[in-house]
Formats: sequence, structure tokens, C-alpha cells
Amino acid sequence: MTTVAVPLPPTAPRQLSHEQRLDRLAEVAVKAGLGLAHGQELLITAPLDALPLVRRVTEHAYKAGASLVTTFLNDDELTLARYRFAPDDAFDRANVWLQDGIANAYRSGAARLRIAGDDPALLAKQDAGKVGRANLAASKAGRAALDIVTRHEINWSIIAAATPAWAALAFPHESPENALAKLWNAIFASTRIDADDPVAAWKAHSAHLQKRSAMLNEKRYDALHFKSSVTDLRVGLSDGHKWLGGGSVAGNGIACLPNMPTEEVFTTPHKDRTQGTVASTKPLSYQGVLIKDIRVRFDGGRIVEATASEGQSTLERMIGSDEGARKLGEVALVPHSSPISATGLLFWNTLFDENAASHIALGQAYSTCLEGGETMTPEQLASRGANDSLIHVDWMIGSGEMNVDGIRDGQAEPLMRSGEFVQG
Repeated sequence: MTTVAVPLPPTAPRQLSHEQRLDRLAEVAVKAGLGLAHGQELLITAPLDALPLVRRVTEHAYKAGASLVTTFLNDDELTLARYRFAPDDAFDRANVWLQDGIANAYRSGAARLRIAGDDPALLAKQDAGKVGRANLAASKAGRAALDIVTRHEINWSIIAAATPAWAALAFPHESPENALAKLWNAIFASTRIDADDPVAAWKAHSAHLQKRSAMLNEKRYDALHFKSSVTDLRVGLSDGHKWLGGGSVAGNGIACLPNMPTEEVFTTPHKDRTQGTVASTKPLSYQGVLIKDIRVRFDGGRIVEATASEGQSTLERMIGSDEGARKLGEVALVPHSSPISATGLLFWNTLFDENAASHIALGQAYSTCLEGGETMTPEQLASRGANDSLIHVDWMIGSGEMNVDGIRDGQAEPLMRSGEFVQG
């Protein structure tokens, strides 16, 4: 059966102001993204430039019955001050006390909202060794909180706010004012807030992705074979894997949409069953450094060769974070005709670019993508093929020339052709 991507819903009949659209985005984040429950705490992280959106999210959270909203704001200049003036041994330190507190907040039932929008190239000119050490220390400190999120024990979501530095990178030939306006328009469109009823539009879109996931779960493929002019990759799937897409119910019983926007269906690969070569089709922004033209070769599930035309040292440090960083923790399918892909924009932000193309993720697997995985021990998850790592980094491999076959019992059948689904 041939299918096409679900188009973005029609815009509201009247022209909405920027402030009205910003308010709608905040409302959608709380009601559809988080599904925030009455009496629940909310923890928000955001760049300083996103403060107007943070304020509106906070208002809608309290209107929805939040008991307490706590926000942590990041400032680029403060981050850069560390690299300019801190002593060398400071880059092996992380605020463990804060990360432990965040993990405890999640254990106590707090919801999580991340507002993306940091400068994708913030640390591009800083010492790569210091960046790598700081990232490793931060990953270790935040491991407990990451585990709670990847187990989907709480309701969480990610949205985005346009910021000047990000807009300048996404629209380099525009004036700062026009670039910021264009980026906001792209965010508003991709998050469906111009629909007559944005929350209803998200529910319909979520149902579409869940239907595609159900089709893939019925297929019970053993592996996926990705083939294009630059990629020839076989990704074995974990034993008892489960495809997910759209909204899902967290371990606390609350339905949420982890990513807004989202166009993907995804599952857990087997950590030891990936073989072949693969090239990125979009640049990756990894913690303030841009990595371009990634090419890697897998053997027995593990990256044995890795190159990039830009950001090579950062790529090497990323996959050297631990043994699991060289293996896959996620594989996701996205049609090339997805609304985000159709914009023709390179967002330089994984939240958006991963929803314009099929992608893979190095590092930590989502236990929710295994039947019964939410209650398994780390040893049980590993026995099913789930990867374990300090990192989880998505990068894009899909394109308009990518073909994907599903493999079951040694037999291959077409799943995607020229980047589009031919089934489901």
C-alpha cells in the first residue's frame, strides 16, 4: 500500500499575532506535549533567549494545575566564560549535586520540558579537548536522570524557541530580524499551532504515527537494510523489539508527546547486529560543535571506522565516551516527504532535522522499545540486545534516494523506496 505523509493542518481562518502564536505553542506544549497532570511539578530547561516562551509555558502549566514550576536557564556568554577563563582541571568537573537533584525530582513525579534553541555552533572555536572532557563529565553526572527519561518513567517533551544565534545559522543571508522571524514561522508551522484546534491536530497526527508503528510491529522484521549511493547498512533489530511513534503513555500513566515536532517511528536495534557503511545526509550539531559529512563503518555492531569533513576530533571524542557510544541505540524511519523535509530548510537542530530524514542514534537505547523493557534490569535489557551508554546522539541518514528493505527469516521486502513508505 502506498502512503503519503500527513500534511500540516490548514491554518486558522484569522491571522494570529506572534504573541498569540507563542501562547498557542506554550499551551500545546503543556496540554499535548506533556499532558501535565493536576498537582504535578514541572522542571523546565531553556536558553535565556527563550524566556518569553518559558513565561507562557509557566502560565499554562499553573492553569493546568501544576503544583510547582522550576526553570533552569542557560546563557551562552556564561558558557563561553568557562572556556575562556576556567583552569584546565575545571573541565573534568560537573554539577553532580544539581543532576542528582533533577533525578530526584523525576523520581518524585516531576514532568520534564526542554526548550531547545541554543547556538548550534557555540563551542565550534573552543578547545576540542576541553569540550570533550566537559561533555563526558556532564554525561556521567546526568546518567541517573537520563535513565529515568529513556525508561519513559515520567512524562516529558521537547519543543523549541527561535533564538538570534540559531536563526543566523539557519538563515545566513537574512537580516537578524528577518532570520528570527523566519525561524519562528518554521517552528510554529511544524508544531501545528496555526491549526483551528492545535491540540486536536496533534492527536490526529499522533494517531497516524501510531498506526504506522502498529504495521511495523505486525511485520516482526529481524533487520532493516538501508541502501543508497552512499550507504549500505544492515541494522539488526533487538529481540522482542517494539516500534513506537507519536504519543505514548509514560510509566506514571500520563500520555505525552516526547518530541514536538515529530514525524518518526522508531525502535531499538540489537547492539551487536549492525553491519556495513553509512553516511550522514545532514550536519550534526553536538553540544555546540558542528560535525559535517559523517561516514562510519560498522562491524559486529560496533563502529570501527569514522570520519567527518568537519568536527573530526569531536566525532572521535563522542564515540569514545564509552564502549556503548560506538553502537546503535535507536533506528528511526521518516518519509522524505515529511512536512519538515518539504520546507527544504536545514535547521541545524536535531529536534527538527531528525524529523526530516530517517536516522540512527549512537548510544543509550530506549527500554520502552522492547516488550516489557520498562521493568527489565540492565542485564536483562543487554541480553535482548539493548545498548547501554552515557550518550544518545541522533544523526540523519535518510534522503530522497534511500531505499529500505525489511528482512524477516532471510527474506527481504520493500519498506521504503526513494525515501517514501511503500507499506504503512
